Amino acid sequence: MQEKEINKLENDGNTLIIEGRNAVMEAFRSGKTIDKLFVLNGCQDGPVRTIVREAKKQDTILNFVEKERLSQLSENGKHQGVIAYVAAYDYSDIEDMFSLAERKGEPPFLILLDNIEDPHNLGAIIRTANLAGAHGVIIPKRRAVGLTSTVVKTSAGALNYTPVAKVTNISKTIEELKERGLWFVCADMSGEPMYSLNLTGPIGMVIGNEGEGVGRLVKEKCDFVASIPVKGEIDSLNASVAAGVLAYEIVRQRMK
Repeated sequence: MQEKEINKLENDGNTLIIEGRNAVMEAFRSGKTIDKLFVLNGCQDGPVRTIVREAKKQDTILNFVEKERLSQLSENGKHQGVIAYVAAYDYSDIEDMFSLAERKGEPPFLILLDNIEDPHNLGAIIRTANLAGAHGVIIPKRRAVGLTSTVVKTSAGALNYTPVAKVTNISKTIEELKERGLWFVCADMSGEPMYSLNLTGPIGMVIGNEGEGVGRLVKEKCDFVASIPVKGEIDSLNASVAAGVLAYEIVRQRMK
């Protein structure tokens, strides 16, 4: 990951930071969800190697950085070569989403996010997901914001009811979910008007990155591309607003 991406996605002052070898190792042992781990590049000390092994075992994203970078990220100057970013809320599994849909007696409705970077957008989308009756939100592990305290706050309590899962690859996850009966629609201005599409049944709704939209590979996996009618001079909606508009078209059609 490039340094500018680390700055943008990690050092926002709203993620729980754990520093020091003992503290980080204890975080792993206690079962905390560690989103990312920053390790001093080239460090071969035994405790650090143990932490790296544990991170790989738990599929934590590893970033090997220079001492100067660790010093920039450190809050207390006592990082001892390791800094962990811990999720402010526990992640769920996709199975939890299917179980929730089954308990409610509803066809699954999942929202997949392709590299959302703004924590306010992610929090707002999770809130919308809950209100629209979606059974879960799926986000990628890399190049996207995780469950920071800003996300938790912006979701306004929705995280207590709406599962959020992290996956390694959104495109592969779409393929796996298709095998379980879901079909997929993504929001993109190049698509068909959303009002002309059949958005009922087991469905996954895909929303793209704030700047670039849905990536090409992810878009190719979707069954439909839906556009939201716009009448103004600018050409696109904010990601969380687009998610709300398309989600409620799905709600409208499911209510029918």
